[in-house]
Amino acid sequence: MNFSTLDYVIFAAYAVLILGVGLWVSRKGEKTSEDYFLASKSLPWWAIGASLIAANISAEQFIGMSGSGFAGGLAIASYEWMAAITLLIVGKYFLPIFIEKGLYTIPEFVEKRFSTQLKTILAVFWIGLYVFVNLSSVLYLGALALETIMGVPMMYGVAGLALFATAYSIYGGLSAVAWTDVVQVVFLVLGGLCTTYLALDTLSDGAGIIVGFKQVFAAVPENFHMILDQSNPEYQNLPGIWVLVGGLWVANLYYWGFNQYIIQRTLAAKSLKEAQKGIVLAAGLKLLIPFIVVIPGIAAYVMVNDPAVMARLGDLGQTNLPSLSQADKAYPWLLQLLPSGLKGIAFAALTAAIVSSLASMLNSTSTIFTMDIYKEYINKNASEGKLVNVGRISAFVALIIACIMAPLLGGIDQAFQFIQKYTGMVSPGILAVFMLGLFYKKTTNKGAIWGALLSIVITASFNIFTDLPFMHQMGLSAVLAALVIVIISHLDGNGEEDPKGIELTKKTFETSATFNISAFAIGIVVIALYALFW
Repeated sequence: MNFSTLDYVIFAAYAVLILGVGLWVSRKGEKTSEDYFLASKSLPWWAIGASLIAANISAEQFIGMSGSGFAGGLAIASYEWMAAITLLIVGKYFLPIFIEKGLYTIPEFVEKRFSTQLKTILAVFWIGLYVFVNLSSVLYLGALALETIMGVPMMYGVAGLALFATAYSIYGGLSAVAWTDVVQVVFLVLGGLCTTYLALDTLSDGAGIIVGFKQVFAAVPENFHMILDQSNPEYQNLPGIWVLVGGLWVANLYYWGFNQYIIQRTLAAKSLKEAQKGIVLAAGLKLLIPFIVVIPGIAAYVMVNDPAVMARLGDLGQTNLPSLSQADKAYPWLLQLLPSGLKGIAFAALTAAIVSSLASMLNSTSTIFTMDIYKEYINKNASEGKLVNVGRISAFVALIIACIMAPLLGGIDQAFQFIQKYTGMVSPGILAVFMLGLFYKKTTNKGAIWGALLSIVITASFNIFTDLPFMHQMGLSAVLAALVIVIISHLDGNGEEDPKGIELTKKTFETSATFNISAFAIGIVVIALYALFW
């Protein structure tokens, strides 16, 4: 991609702004673990909402989900639109309990509800998942984008992204991460919209995005079905109606409700109401995301298969050409078609998505290691300053390991689906443990431990011995893990309520009129989108 001076200036201004905000927020240093890991519990709703989206949207969406759009169409948008409903469920039913208990980490809830032993098992699960799957894949996809767009060698791209994220996040903690996310999400949305606009406008030969969208729809109407038929090659990834009523709920409830690097910014809210308003903002933004990451992928598919469009693009269109076997090249390919100035904005958006997610994952990995491993087993009497320093060191070590692992992921196709599949190895059991721990008072520690451990065996067995879509595997694994927990809990506790069971009342789940009205409006929009693109 040929960057102009204007593109470099725009990108440099973005980098300076992010580093400036991050370092300014960090200027006083972090005195206590609450300051460092929970931003002094001072985040307002709009910072929480922006930070949730910035932490969530990364290279796996811009590159991976756009690639899935290229390969299979709009159906992949279910992850985003159903996430909007999931966020509302989390805000109403999970957050009141988490915030009332004053949690630092999600494993800490497990300790309060079950035992230190189970907390440690899940903490180790999460640290391994964040380092070897999440951090590594984000670094790999980000470096792949740099390599495809600018010709930067993979290892240099990995190192550059790691250093950028490190420059402000490791020293400043969650405050630096959350406040830079507010800036990052502006670039993310603006750059994504620019790419969508230019893709559709280029396809229509300058006739505008409405004409371009009509051309895309007319060319591949089958790619605008949210519910795929069994004959569709992508059915294994997105199995028809079961997306709506099956395993995707496991992925979404686990990710948005019990995933440390997502839920941590809500735990840092000024109050429960601020956290819930932030959740509503994030849910609203999720409705927009498919239009800035999936639609460009579908447009790219139409463009590369239209001889007239490719003839107009000439030699420029032949560079890094995506294909069904290399679908993740779709978004980087589109970026090279942007005019001067907009390339800089779009590239800043992509970098913002990558760096904000890296920073969030690093902060949460260090939080779990420090609070659930180091403080529990290595130094119970560690001072606040010591905990902060251990957090910084553990984040740095996690990043080094992820940098080593990232290039080893080379060759995977549709990376978004890769990440979902391997996260799905642990999410069913964790979801079963948390859901029963929250809402079923007879759940015992022994039942939860057996459920968490056997769920991995169950999921692995489905993966090895069946050819079921992995979404079915997640759904069935979650159900079977829940049955294991219920049966063992009844045998262990003689059918009695567990002493650590959570007392819930109607008042626990009361929400404001603003939350209720906003939730209703978001629900109506989601129903309308599915009705339109069924």
